[in-house]
Amino acid sequence: MNINDIKGIEYLSAALEPGKKINQSQEQAQGFGDVLKDALNKVNTAQLQAEQITHNFVVGGSNDVELHQVILATEKATLALQLTMQIRNKVIDAYQEIMRMQV
Repeated sequence: MNINDIKGIEYLSAALEPGKKINQSQEQAQGFGDVLKDALNKVNTAQLQAEQITHNFVVGGSNDVELHQVILATEKATLALQLTMQIRNKVIDAYQEIMRMQV
């Protein structure tokens, strides 16, 4: 089995963008590493947006940010990070289980 044939992390990016459907041709075009990198970039983007919104709320200024926007952005970033960590834990568990197998 070739590691490039493993797909499935694209559902993480779909979870980060509600309403986005996964395209089969897009799924076949991207490798596992590309999908993982894309998902991690989206998690990072969500965290940076939450940080920027929080900064705008604290500082104030021309673009008024409401408290509910800060809470929503922060929770979205937190949930995305928690989902990423759980997927990482499952991948590590699967790898360790494979390494324990006798050939």
